Amino acid sequence: MKKTLGRRPVADVALQSGSLSVAEASDRSKVLQKLRIGDIGFRLLTRGAAITVLLILGGIIVSLVWGSWEAMGKFGFAFLITESWNPVTEQFGAISPIYGTIVTSIIAMVIAVPIGLFIALFLTELCPMFLRRPIGIAIELLAGIPSIIYGIWGLFVFAPFLQQYVQPLLINTLGNVPGIGGLFAGPPYGIGILTAGLILAIMVLPFITSISRDVFSAVPPVLKEAAYGLGCTTWEVSRYVVLPFTRVGVIGGVMLGLGRALGETMAVTFVIGNAHRISASILAPGTTISATIANEFTEAVESVYTSSLILLGLILFVITFIVLAFARIMLMRLNARVGA
Repeated sequence: MKKTLGRRPVADVALQSGSLSVAEASDRSKVLQKLRIGDIGFRLLTRGAAITVLLILGGIIVSLVWGSWEAMGKFGFAFLITESWNPVTEQFGAISPIYGTIVTSIIAMVIAVPIGLFIALFLTELCPMFLRRPIGIAIELLAGIPSIIYGIWGLFVFAPFLQQYVQPLLINTLGNVPGIGGLFAGPPYGIGILTAGLILAIMVLPFITSISRDVFSAVPPVLKEAAYGLGCTTWEVSRYVVLPFTRVGVIGGVMLGLGRALGETMAVTFVIGNAHRISASILAPGTTISATIANEFTEAVESVYTSSLILLGLILFVITFIVLAFARIMLMRLNARVGA
C-alpha cells in the first residue's frame, strides 16, 4: 500500500473515494502528513533563500554607506563633480572615474550588442549544422577566460597593435573631421579609454551572444514557417518575428553584459592607463571606479582616503541599480505597448 501511494499524485490519493479500513485511513493520514511537512519545509527553505538575498543586499548597502560616511561628510555633493584626486592633500573627487566607467561601458555595448545579436542570428537562422557546435563552444570558451588573461593580452598584444596601426589611422582620418575630431585627438598611447572599451566589448560579447542564441532558439518554428510562407526573407523573419518574440530575453542579456562592463576591474586596470583626468579624446588614458578601487585600496592608509574609495564603490552600486531599474521600466513599457 505504501509503495502504491508513493508513486501516485497526492490529489489522487486525497480524492480517492470508497470505504477504507482503519489501517488504510491511518496510512493515508500519515502519508498526507508527511507530504504536508515536506511542502512546508520546502516553502520555508525557498522563502529563507529569498530573504537571505535581501539581507545580503541590505548589508552591502549599509556597509557601503557606513564606510563612506566620512567622505560624504567632508566633500558632500562636490565629490561627484570634482576631478581632483590627490591622496597627499586628501582631496578627492569622483567625476573622472565615473566618466571613465560610463564611457568605456558605452563603447563596449555599442560594439558588442550588434555583433552579439548578429552572431546569435547567424547561429540560429543561417549557420550550417556542422558549424553551430564549434562556434558555440568557441563563444562559451571566450566567456570562461579569466579577466586577468584579457588584461595581460590587452596590455602586451592588443594595446601595441592599436598604438601601431589603428590609433594612427583614426587620428589621421577622423581626427580632422569637424564635430568628432576631438574624440580622436592626441598621440597614440595604445592604452586608454578606447582600448579599455574594446577589451570590455570582447569580454561581454559571449554573454550577449549566448543568451541571445538561447532565446532565439526558443522561438516556435511555426511562427517562422508562417512568415516564410508569406514570402518573408530571413532578415524580415528575424526583424519582425524573432526579435519581437524574444525582446525580453535579449534585453536581459544586454543588461547582463552592461552590468559586467560597468563592474569589470582587472582587465580594465591593465589597459586604461589609470589617470585621474577627463579628456575629450577617447585615445587618452583614464580610469574607472573599479580600477581606481583595485589600484589604490592597499595604499589607502588615511581614513578619509579609504572612505573616499568606499564612496566610489557606493556610487558604482547606485549606477548599476539605476541601469537595472531603467531596464525593468523599459521592459514594462514594451509589455504594456503590446498588451502582454
